[in-house]
Order: sequence, then structure tokens, then C-alpha cells
Amino acid sequence: MDPYSEESYDNNHQDFNNLTIMASGSSSTSPAVATTPSRYEGQKRRDWNTFCQFLRNHFPPLNVSQCTGANVLEFLSYLDQFGKTKVHTLVCPFYGHPNPPATCSCPLRQAWGSLDALIGRLRAAYEENGGAPETNPFGVRAVKLYLREVRDLQSKARGISYEKKKRKKAGTTTS
Repeated sequence: MDPYSEESYDNNHQDFNNLTIMASGSSSTSPAVATTPSRYEGQKRRDWNTFCQFLRNHFPPLNVSQCTGANVLEFLSYLDQFGKTKVHTLVCPFYGHPNPPATCSCPLRQAWGSLDALIGRLRAAYEENGGAPETNPFGVRAVKLYLREVRDLQSKARGISYEKKKRKKAGTTTS
């Protein structure tokens, strides 16, 4: 294999990125491993960058510090155009059927679970990027109500209920 080929460069470059970095100083120190962010951290960063880009493209452009719950709701509505979940309308013959037998023209939307997870990641990212928890636009009541409304609408449209699991009482045992 040619050490100057593109394939060799890619392999060596990859090895360089995965190297263990030794702490400067004595050789008795333990090595510090260069870690890659977790899948969650990577997704959180991508979601944050997407939201910030949305704010920059907003008219008028907004800073994160100017963002309100209304802007978060706008962002969630904007994301619906990229959804992959069929949500049947009230007039659709398949409304309430979990497995419809044929296709229909109902819109594709973002799934409730995806939106709920997205808001959780953005809520954490907001605070990690210097936002105060009490001013976090992702935790306002309007956003929570919107998510509840989406969950209820989608569960009715698909005929699936999202009921909270009942907690077992403390101290009781089953045999």
C-alpha cells in the first residue's frame, strides 16, 4: 500500500484522531483518552445548531436571548414539513385505525415522541449555552401544552392511547 495514497491518508488521519493523548509531565500520569461525544450529545448539538439557524433565518433575525415560547412553537410547526408520521384528519375514513388498510392523503407530521425528545435536548442545550433555567423558552407552559395536544391528536388519529403507566404502591409485594 502506498503511504502517500488517499486511502493511506484517511487511515492515518483516522488513527491520529483516535490517539491516546498523554498528559504532559511525568510518565506516571495516566493517559487521557480523546473521547467522541455520545450519540445524545451529538444529536443535541445538531438540534441546537438547527434551532439557531432557524432563528437567524427568522424575520426579523433573532438572538437566542430574544427567543420566546412562541418562537419555539414556530420552530416545531416548521419541522412538521419534514415529518414522516401519517396523522389522519377527522374526515379521513382511517381516522382512529392503528393499521389502515390503504393509503390516504392525510399529512405527514413530526411524531409526538420525536418532538418531545427534541424539546428535551433543546431545553438542556439552552442551559448549557448560558441560558438561565427560569428564562428557558423550551420549558414554558405553551410548549408543554402544545406537546400534550400533539400527543392527544396523534393518539386519537391512530387509535392508540398514551396512558401513563400506573405506579405500584410502595411497600406492596406481589406473589
